[in-house]
Parts: sequence; C-alpha cells; structure tokens
Amino acid sequence: MSPYFWSALGVALAVGMSILGAAWGIFITGSSLVGAAIRVPRITSKNLISVIFCEAVAIYGVIVAIILQTKIERVDPVDGVYDKYALASGYSIFGSGVTCGFANLVCGMCVGIVGSSCALSDAQNSTLFVKILVVEIFGSALGLFGVIIGIIMSGGVKWSAA
Repeated sequence: MSPYFWSALGVALAVGMSILGAAWGIFITGSSLVGAAIRVPRITSKNLISVIFCEAVAIYGVIVAIILQTKIERVDPVDGVYDKYALASGYSIFGSGVTCGFANLVCGMCVGIVGSSCALSDAQNSTLFVKILVVEIFGSALGLFGVIIGIIMSGGVKWSAA
C-alpha cells in the first residue's frame, strides 16, 4: 500500500468530516433560530453566536489539513516497497486526520443541538441564554481537543531514516 494514499485520505477526512459536522450543526441551529425568531425577533442577533461556533469547527479541519499536508514528503520505494518510516508516516497522518475529522463531526453535531436548544429557550426566557451558552462553549471545546490530538499524532512523522 502506498503511504501517500493513507496520507491523502487522512487529509481529506480531516477537512471533509469537519465541514460535514459544521454544516450539520449550522442546519440544526439555523432552522431552530429562524423558527423561533418568527415569534421573538430579539433572539436573532445574539443567537448567531451558535452559527459562528459551528463555523469554527470547519476552520479547525482546514487548519489541521494544512498542517498535515505540509508534513508529506516525497520518498521513492525500493524495489516497489516503501520504507517502514514512510509507511508509519502515512498511517500517522491518516490517524491524525481521522481523529480530527470525527472529533469535529461530533463537535458540530453537539454545538448544533445545544445551539438549537439555546435559541428555543432564549425565546421563552431570556435569562437562560448565558447559562446554555456556557454549555455550548464546552461542547465547542471538543473540536479543539480533536485538533490538538491530531497535531500531537502527526508530530512524529518521519518519512525516512535520514
């Protein structure tokens, strides 16, 4: 197997799953926000913070993908077989991308669900906004943890013994 396939797949999953999580979160939050804003228009502007948190999830994936892509180096196979360092590096970048991508997918879903609840509860009782926003911030931290773990996992990438 080519380590470049696994590297490219890891980079693609970091971006793709992060954007999917962000889109899912924006869909969930946005639909609740627009629906609740019909009855209570005052919630529209301050509840857009939930959409911004969801968008940050997509940016996390792009950042990790750029970092992972810069770690890919050219190594030629010897007799059609790649060196163990090249294989380990490809798998490391793949694992890093999968970890970041799925962490951000779940983070986007979490932030979207909590953001939806925040919009609906703020429409009923404006004192609940800050309390639920704190929960949303904690949910958003899950994506940041995925970024940190992804960067740590890709730290040991070494494509050749030299």
